[in-house]
Amino acid sequence: MAIMTAAPPASARFGPDVRYHALRARDRRFDGTFFVGVRTTGIYCRPVCRARLPQAKNCAFYESAAAAERAGYRPCLRCRPELAPGRSLTDAHARLAGAAYARIAAGALNAGSVADVARELCVSERQLRRAVVAEFGASPVELAQTQRLLLAKQLLTETDLPIAQVAFSSGFASLTRFNALFLARYRMSPTRLRRERGDRAAAGVTLRFAYRPPFDWERLLGFLAKRAIPGVERVDATSYARTLRVGAHAGWLRVRHVPADATLAVEVSDTLLPALMPLRAGLRRLFDLDAEPDVIAAHFANDPLLGPLVRARPGLRLPGCADPFEVAVRAVLGQQVSVAAAITLAGRLTAAVGEPIAGAPEGLTHLGVGAERIAATAPEVIASLGMPLARARTLVTLARAVAAGDVTIDAAQDPDAAIAALRGLPGIGPWTAAYIAMRGLHWPDAFPAGDAGVRNALGGADPATASRLAEAWRPWRAYAVLHLWESLAAT
Repeated sequence: MAIMTAAPPASARFGPDVRYHALRARDRRFDGTFFVGVRTTGIYCRPVCRARLPQAKNCAFYESAAAAERAGYRPCLRCRPELAPGRSLTDAHARLAGAAYARIAAGALNAGSVADVARELCVSERQLRRAVVAEFGASPVELAQTQRLLLAKQLLTETDLPIAQVAFSSGFASLTRFNALFLARYRMSPTRLRRERGDRAAAGVTLRFAYRPPFDWERLLGFLAKRAIPGVERVDATSYARTLRVGAHAGWLRVRHVPADATLAVEVSDTLLPALMPLRAGLRRLFDLDAEPDVIAAHFANDPLLGPLVRARPGLRLPGCADPFEVAVRAVLGQQVSVAAAITLAGRLTAAVGEPIAGAPEGLTHLGVGAERIAATAPEVIASLGMPLARARTLVTLARAVAAGDVTIDAAQDPDAAIAALRGLPGIGPWTAAYIAMRGLHWPDAFPAGDAGVRNALGGADPATASRLAEAWRPWRAYAVLHLWESLAAT
C-alpha cells in the first residue's frame, strides 16, 4: 500500500501538537473539528477513534473528511467518520464557506451545479471555490462526493436497505456510478462493506447522529415539548417525533437519545428515504448537533452574568428546526401572546388547512402547514381561528412571499439579508425576524432584544440597553438568550 504524504491545508484551526494530544486523549470536544490520516495504513479517523494510537510522525491532519479523502485516505470502519458532528462556522471570513457547505450537505449538488450555488449566494464561482477550499481543504464537488459516500456508508452499515436504494437515497443518480466511485475511493465494494459489518442492522431505518458532549437532552426535549404543534409533533419523556415534508417527499421520524454513544438514534419512515441528505442536515440543526460547547463556554467564561449560567448548564443547545417556514409561522402566531397560546393557534391552523398524513405513529395526524396552503387561504378564515385580522394578514403575506420566492428562509441564507427581507414585510417586526433567524436560520448570533424574557432576565432592560449589553456576547448571542430564558425558569 502506498504511504500517504499529502499535508493538511494551512487553514488548520489547531496546530498538529494540539491535534495529536486530542487524538491521544480521544477528546470528544474535538470530534468533527478535524480528521487524522494515518500514513502507514492509508486510513483516516475521527479524534475519538479507539484504534491503537499511531505515532505522531505518521499522522496528517485535515479540516474535513473530504480533505482526507482528497489526499487518498479511506474512512475507518471502526470510528466511522460519517458519524462525526460538523463544525460551527461563525467567523465572518468563514460565513461564505459555511453557507456553501450547508447547501452542499443538504444535497444542492445532487441535481445542481457549483455555479448554481454561487449564484444563490451572490458570488462568483471562483470566489466560492476559493472560500470552500480555504476552509475545508477540499473543493465543493469533493465535499459533495464525500457527503454522498459517507451517507451511503452509514446506510450500508446501519440498515438492510437494498444497494440500489442506498445509492439513490445518498444522492447518486446512477447505481453504476455509485459502485464505481465507492470502490475507487474506499477500495471495497458496497456489497463487501455490508458483508463485513460486525452485526446485522436492526429492522427498519434507524440512523445515528453524533454530537460533542455535554448535551442537555432533557432541557432540549423540554423546550420542544412546550412548543410542539398538535398533530405535527409529539414529545414524551424519552423521544421526539414529528411528521415532515422534504421537497416532494412526506413522512415521519422519531428521535431518541443514546448517551452512552453520544448519539441520537433517528428512526425514519421509508417515504423520507429519497430525501435523506436534506433531512439529515435539518436534523443536525434541529438538535444543534454541530455545536462546540467548550468554545461557547470559553467565550462566556469571564462574563459576570453569563459565565455562571453557562457553567451551570454547559450542555444547553440552540434548538433549530426541521422546517424553517414552520418556525416563521410559529413566530407570527406568537406575537404578543404566550407560548401556550401560540401553540394552540398553531394546532387550530394545522387542523384547518394542514394536509392529513396516514401511517404515522399515534398522535401524528398532519404535515406542517406549508407556505402554499396558507397563501391560498383568505386572511379572514385564518383570523376566525382566534387571532387578530392584522396578524392573519401578516401570516398570509409572509406565506405568499415565501411561496413566490421573494423571501427565502433556510439555514444557508445570509442572516442579515434574510432579516432585512423579513422586516420588509408588513407586520414583521424586530422580535419576529430575530426569532425566525434564531431558530429558522439557526443563526447563533441572533438576538431578539425586545423579547420579554430576555428583558426580564436583564432586570427589566429596554431593547436598546439589552442590545448594548449583548454586544459582548457576539457571536453567540442566541446561546445567551437560551441561558437567560433558563435563568428565569430556574427562579
